[in-house]
Amino acid sequence: MSDDGREQTGRERVPSRQRRRFPGISSRAYEHPADRSALVALRKLSGFDTVFKALSGLLPERSLRLLFLSDSVRVSERQFAHLHDMLLDACYILDLEKVPPMYVTQDPQPNAMCIGLDEPVIVLTTGLVELLDEEETRAVVGHEVGHALSGHSVYRTVLLFLTTLALKVAWIPLGNLAVMALVTALREWFRKSELSADRAGLLVGQDLRASMRGLMKLAGGNHLHEMNVDAFLEQAEEYDAGGDLRDSVLKILNVLPRSHPFATIRAAELKRWAESRDHQRLMDGHYPRRSEDKDASVGDSFRESAASYKSDVKGSKDPLMKLVTDLAGGAGDLGGRVRRGFDGFRSPAPPKDGPQNGDGSQDGPRGASGQNGE
Repeated sequence: MSDDGREQTGRERVPSRQRRRFPGISSRAYEHPADRSALVALRKLSGFDTVFKALSGLLPERSLRLLFLSDSVRVSERQFAHLHDMLLDACYILDLEKVPPMYVTQDPQPNAMCIGLDEPVIVLTTGLVELLDEEETRAVVGHEVGHALSGHSVYRTVLLFLTTLALKVAWIPLGNLAVMALVTALREWFRKSELSADRAGLLVGQDLRASMRGLMKLAGGNHLHEMNVDAFLEQAEEYDAGGDLRDSVLKILNVLPRSHPFATIRAAELKRWAESRDHQRLMDGHYPRRSEDKDASVGDSFRESAASYKSDVKGSKDPLMKLVTDLAGGAGDLGGRVRRGFDGFRSPAPPKDGPQNGDGSQDGPRGASGQNGE
């Protein structure tokens, strides 16, 4: 090991430390309100996931399991032992009784996922394992265990299956519009579920700076000495506040096809939650228990989700969101503000009759060539 506390491979070695454990914690404790409302509603549909688990043989899940088993490395005490320890630790902290299998697959693209109907399977790519240090990796493993505890792997697969069925009836009049609405809503939930899992990763790693570094590396690669977490968070602020209505529309178009929020946005959202009263209460041991999930109110969850979206819109500095807030507040001259906001779409029109003097008269050409005479 080098003198600066790093192995020669560059992987940071952090001394063992005690982490708080959350016995019986419900995933509702860390789920984003929009994610939680959808999950509470789905869990109330008795037998919903059981039916689709029974159909898992008809889905590509079994093929994927065989593929990982045959062409990836299964994490265990004998293979990627440090990842195995992190997985056991994450399941212990979040009190997940059944430890999901985890694989490392050869792929230079940094990525991780949690899939499966019968049981969740966690997959890390070699690009991710090689990119992150120990504490950053711990946060990612906690992120995926959070997906497993929330049941995201089940409901994601179910909803993707429903989307596939919907595509088969897209020939029905207005079918394409219905499918696009479903896919758009599905992706919006995916993005919120990623924010939930980021929070789970923080509960497991209990190191906000490590979580921030991991997200920053996903955006900028393994050049940590060239990057700064505070500057990275400033990018999220600039992204939210900058531009005009044209940029607001482009932001929406950019994010619609994505299953994950942008890295800077994820970092800012996680930091905001880490500094919230909800997070502090959770760390103090005050959180909903899994045994209470059956009593969770769908109505309350949807109201919390609506309040969250309202708060996001109200607190946003984005020009479009500010316009929506003003519209809701009955502000005047909205038409003029919309026109001014979209001025960036148009190039300024040249004057029809040439520039005018202050008295309203026009300047004629100076000299035969139209240039100023000397």
